[in-house]
Amino acid sequence: MHAVVMESLEEYLSGLLEPAAQRDIEAHLSNCGTCREEIRGMQDLAPLFGTLRSEETWQPAPGFYAGVRQRAGERKAVPSFASFFALDLAFGRRLVFASLLTLAVLGSYLVTRESGYAGGPSPEAIMAQQNSPEFDSASAQDNMLITLTAYEQH
Repeated sequence: MHAVVMESLEEYLSGLLEPAAQRDIEAHLSNCGTCREEIRGMQDLAPLFGTLRSEETWQPAPGFYAGVRQRAGERKAVPSFASFFALDLAFGRRLVFASLLTLAVLGSYLVTRESGYAGGPSPEAIMAQQNSPEFDSASAQDNMLITLTAYEQH
């Protein structure tokens, strides 16, 4: 019964309980000293809360709200670095689409022109290898001939 009393103490003190529930709580209070002490402590604190309430209310001067609206209307938005990134969502989508389309066009152009570029070392670079000390072995000379013939087939 303690839990029921503790849950409805506020309603009991304010007199908002139904008569049957109020009788049940009063019957419990007649037998329970702990709950009576709790009720007595709350009754002692209740008048103190009433003193905290202020009777004065603040009223703004006449024309206060109109002045605030006028000053707010006079202010102009100042562009900032952060506003550069605050793009409209539709504009952002168009910008991304245009960037991707540009990359696709440039990429396809480079891929179609790729066959015109030499894939390996030039014949001049291969012939310059014969002056290196590693060229003295027979296998190096054979490798050069294989490389030159493979180059001419392309």
